[in-house]
Amino acid sequence: MSGPGTHSHDVVIVRGNQADVIGRGFPATVRLLADSSATGGLLSTVRVTLAEGADGTRPHHHASSSELFYVLGGAVEILSGDQVVTAHEGDLIIVPPKQAHAFAAAPGQPADLLVIIAPGVERFGYFRQLEQIGKGELPAESLLAVQDLYDTFFLDSAAWRDARSSTSR
Repeated sequence: MSGPGTHSHDVVIVRGNQADVIGRGFPATVRLLADSSATGGLLSTVRVTLAEGADGTRPHHHASSSELFYVLGGAVEILSGDQVVTAHEGDLIIVPPKQAHAFAAAPGQPADLLVIIAPGVERFGYFRQLEQIGKGELPAESLLAVQDLYDTFFLDSAAWRDARSSTSR
C-alpha cells in the first residue's frame, strides 16, 4: 500500500556483469549501478575505481542530496567543507546537502568506492558527459549548463587545491 512517506517500486537488482561501465582506460572507471528512476527516487549509486593518486571529482555540493562514500579498497582523500580527510578500506563518509566535497585516490594508493546519493538524482547522464569531457569530445565548461539538472554545483576550494598540490605523484 502506498501513502505519505512510502514509496512504491520494485526491488532493484543490478548484476555486476550487466552494469554499464564508463571510463575504461582512464584513471577513473565508473560502474553505473542504479539511477534514481530505477529506485523510485530513493537513491542513485555508482562504483568508482581510481588509479593510484587519481582525481575523482572536483569540489562541488549538492543542494538537495546527501552523498555517501564507502571505501571498498585502497585509500581516498575526501574534502568535506574546509577539511581534507583520508579514508581507508571499510571507512564510511557521509556528506550532507550543501556541504562542499570532492574526492581523489590518496597519493600512491588506488581507491575503490561505492557512492550513493540520496534522495536520488538522475546522474548516469552526468557520468556519461564526464566521459565525453575526458575523451576531449566536450569542454569541461559544458558541465556548468547542467548543474541544476544533476544537483551538482561546482565551487572553488583552497583547502582542496592545497591538499592536492602538496601531494607528490
